[in-house]
Amino acid sequence: MTYRRAVIPALVGGVLMTLLLWWAGASTQALQLRGASTVFSIESASELRRWLAPWSYDPPELYDASEGDRAVSAAGQYSDLYHTAMQIRFVAVFAFFVAGALLLARRIPPTQGRTPATLLALWAWGPVAGTLAVTVSAPWLIASRGRGSYRILPQLAGVVASSGPVVVFAALVTAGVTVLVARAAAKGAEPVPRRSVPPRAARLAASVGTGVIALSLIVLSYDAVAAWIQTSFSGAGLLSEPGDLLRQWLLLGGWAGPSTAPFGDWLLYRAADVVTLAVVWWALRLLPGLLTRTTAPAMAVGAICATVLGLLASQVLHMTMDDTVAVWGPTHLFSTLGNGTPAALTFGTLAGLAALATLRLTGDRA
Repeated sequence: MTYRRAVIPALVGGVLMTLLLWWAGASTQALQLRGASTVFSIESASELRRWLAPWSYDPPELYDASEGDRAVSAAGQYSDLYHTAMQIRFVAVFAFFVAGALLLARRIPPTQGRTPATLLALWAWGPVAGTLAVTVSAPWLIASRGRGSYRILPQLAGVVASSGPVVVFAALVTAGVTVLVARAAAKGAEPVPRRSVPPRAARLAASVGTGVIALSLIVLSYDAVAAWIQTSFSGAGLLSEPGDLLRQWLLLGGWAGPSTAPFGDWLLYRAADVVTLAVVWWALRLLPGLLTRTTAPAMAVGAICATVLGLLASQVLHMTMDDTVAVWGPTHLFSTLGNGTPAALTFGTLAGLAALATLRLTGDRA
């Protein structure tokens, strides 16, 4: 698909994604109405507010009883910074989604049996665009809290991880509409057949890329290693505590030995990690044949999407094992959706480049 044809669905998807997130953020006030407690339980309403807060234009209250009116005045003083952060956030989510959708629609056009792959890739790209948007807008948001000079890196880590499950649901709707528009835009274009990639080269490239993902999911995410990553930095000054931030960008999960849980439950949770790696391997195995051209950007973005899909599959599996609905409400089931996206961005990029290098070394230079 040419850029001229691909830009139309990309723009439509970017506008829709932005509008859905803006609508979700504007719905935060509805949860504060008196009748909301009769529709949602207290726990569910609190969880929904947490989902929608990163996209709400209403600044959080900075009231402190010990400070009284002075704290309220400070909140008003910093509200302009908060509104600036939200403006940057929505512009950034539009720009990042359009950029990724443009590349995906061009390299994985929804024709010749590629439609399911295009849909899944665009869905997975939505949480990535949301994570990048909250990261770009984080400095203004942190400054709007009135204590930007205090533990800035842990604050940044918290903002990066705050895009929430609402982005996953918005991305699913956006991906469906974008694919429909892309299929309409592709009518009349010269069909691009799927490439024939040597099976051995495709399997080896998928294995190398999955090994990169396993480095984060199995090695770095082990509790002892994760604790070392978080606590091995010390010192003074604004940038003395990068541990929390490194956890966000390096760890796809977290796990410990079976001594902390019954062995059967431990095996079930490890099965979710196996599902993640299986989804990543299968996606990377098919990716070279789905792409119209195996360029470095396309392989990197494709591997990022494969990693996010693997995480979503494992999180859905965890939902089936969650028995806390009666305590925390049904919305708690979806609270983990989208977790690990920053690390998926880091290691997905590395996995895609490693898979591409393996393809080149094994002779597939198309």
